[in-house]
Amino acid sequence: MVWFKREKPGLTSQKKKEMPNGLWLKCEECQEVIYKKQLSQNCYVCSKCSFHFRIQSQDYIDLLLDPGSFKEIEKTLQSKDFLNFKDTKRYTERLKSAMSQTGLKEAIRIGYGEIGKMPIVFGVMDFSFIGGSMGCVVGEKVARAVDRAYESKIPLIIISASGGARMMESILSLMQMAKTASRLARFSDRGGLYISILTNPTTAGVVASYAMLGDINIAEPGALIGFAGPRVIKQTIGQDLPDGFQRAQFQLEHGFVDMIVNRKEMKETLVKILTFFVNQGGSHIIQ
Repeated sequence: MVWFKREKPGLTSQKKKEMPNGLWLKCEECQEVIYKKQLSQNCYVCSKCSFHFRIQSQDYIDLLLDPGSFKEIEKTLQSKDFLNFKDTKRYTERLKSAMSQTGLKEAIRIGYGEIGKMPIVFGVMDFSFIGGSMGCVVGEKVARAVDRAYESKIPLIIISASGGARMMESILSLMQMAKTASRLARFSDRGGLYISILTNPTTAGVVASYAMLGDINIAEPGALIGFAGPRVIKQTIGQDLPDGFQRAQFQLEHGFVDMIVNRKEMKETLVKILTFFVNQGGSHIIQ
């Protein structure tokens, strides 16, 4: 059978081409396999089922703000391990790891920006930094963002993505709820416009403070929004929960959010809201 081993005339063997890693993603909702570049062009929304993939703070800045308009402030603030906290590993190690992996100092970025050429103060949380948890620095940066909007007499927009208060900072993390709420109350009393955008997930202490205090609360489709998680509630009351409990549509039906907006339409929606209120109040929101 020597003839079988001979290469046939005109045919040459070729090495199998390797498919580079990271080019494709599977939708968590419908299991559709999606080309990553196509997903990016679609604002990280599944074209088949409209599932909203979790994205990072820079992605929201690129999607919602006018190009090149974001000027970040308070970039150097970072948390300290004042309790010498340790669970499976030290809090200082968690902070260093989060900073290394994300390139961020904390779980929120704040600054000035423009949407539709209208100036705003903008804050955006990043879930990839210790689950978007709210510690002293997150609370302080939210408070300073509110103060900047108050002083500059311009609208405030904050995008939330959080698992809640940061347990490694104990009661001091819970104090941020009162601090941020009091700052927003002063801003509201002065006539300031605050738009809160809730993404998946927005839970616990963040929901119990600044995330739900917007003049307009906007949710992304399918976002988990609530104080205690569904499993905790089910175990506590010993009953099955309704379908879609604590998801964006459930919260809309029960009056906890004002609207659900697809990420692809978010900037257009914000432009309409800002244009309406700015025209109502003149060149500034606060009089």
